[in-house]
Amino acid sequence: MSNQAILRIGREISQIQQGTDLSLAVACQEADIRNVKALIVGPPGSPYEFGFFDFSIKFTEEYPASPPHVHATTTNGGRCRFNPNIYASGKVCFTWRGESGEQWSSAQGLESILISIQSLMSCNPYENEPGFENAKSPSDVKYMKNYVAKIRHESLRISVIQRLESILGIQSDGTVLPQNNGSCYDDDEDDGLSLDDERPAFEPFNDLYKLRFLWYYESYMLSIQEAQAKAKVGQQFESMPFESPGNTMEGKFNYPELRRRMGIIKGAIMAETTNWAVEGLNAKNKEAGIAVNLQRQHEQVVEDLRLRKHFTIDLGLEEGNPFVWTLTYFGRPMTHLDGGVFNIRISLSPRFPDEQPRVFVQTPLFHNRISKEGILCYFPKKLEDMKAHVEAIIEALEEESPPYDPRTTVNPEASKLFWGSADDKKKYNRMLRRSVQRSTE
Repeated sequence: MSNQAILRIGREISQIQQGTDLSLAVACQEADIRNVKALIVGPPGSPYEFGFFDFSIKFTEEYPASPPHVHATTTNGGRCRFNPNIYASGKVCFTWRGESGEQWSSAQGLESILISIQSLMSCNPYENEPGFENAKSPSDVKYMKNYVAKIRHESLRISVIQRLESILGIQSDGTVLPQNNGSCYDDDEDDGLSLDDERPAFEPFNDLYKLRFLWYYESYMLSIQEAQAKAKVGQQFESMPFESPGNTMEGKFNYPELRRRMGIIKGAIMAETTNWAVEGLNAKNKEAGIAVNLQRQHEQVVEDLRLRKHFTIDLGLEEGNPFVWTLTYFGRPMTHLDGGVFNIRISLSPRFPDEQPRVFVQTPLFHNRISKEGILCYFPKKLEDMKAHVEAIIEALEEESPPYDPRTTVNPEASKLFWGSADDKKKYNRMLRRSVQRSTE
């Protein structure tokens, strides 16, 4: 592969990583830029909604003259066909391999590949199968409905629940195995590993899965609640006309079980977050580099707030732990948070910034960016800079007219009102003001 092609691949990866599309993520190892891991978050409103779908992408020597090889890896071990064009084997069928005018062009790239795959994850994926796009008969309508139903169930079960259970070490009985997240500091002790020992697999999105799970937990539960009323426990999935042995989606509906497993996952992530503080104190006592770094960053942010006379923020550390920041925010005059007092907890991992902070608004606040359990959805400009995190937290709280993006829907009830009718928006504002007033009681 030419240096020019390698540079192009690097640019395409960086463009996605630095972009604002919350539904796409890509990563590769520096020594192997031709092999890329990609994540597509299922589109809102589709049966794939907020599912985590992984793909491996291998760029050929002929790129960009010829397309890379794309393989779907979210297939339940090769047993689940998630779409007429995404096979259980991992094969992905693209439109550019069809008729004249639809072939691959060197003007296309990594992002266009992912967008093409994402377009397959539609509200009615049944129509992606050639010959079925104009299906209108009563039997076809029935197939469409049943196909959507089983995709929704398996998106939750396989792409979300199984994925998180594997990452968190959750067993079938609900117990959680201890996780080895790697050392957060170098203690110069012999760890007993040799160069011949197997290195951990490259899993760049594990932290993203956990954080997004917390964001979308209420949406997952609402989806389960709505679908549960339409599918009996133990009811078999219906086979589609285009499915064949070894390339199908088989199974049974069991939404109560999915609900149970979702709760266990959430509990495991919250327990992991709590344990960060314990790990952090250990790192601080050993004067580990990450502890020193976060302590210094905290001091710098506090000093910056003092110099700017930013009296709406009071920043501290919980029991002197640099891995638990406490932020008290005083609502600024003439804003929708005017007069409110809000306590916020910022939990940091000993593996920061590889694992991003989890931010909890502890004071109840009805807000489209805050889940019912206080989890804040925000976007720092610099992942490694805690000053950028604090600024992004305040920006998320104060933003009064954010652009509509259902992928930031962490409070479905609040979001529905916020982006609803004029009357809905008035109701949202009343509920927000009421929670602001209660914050000082």
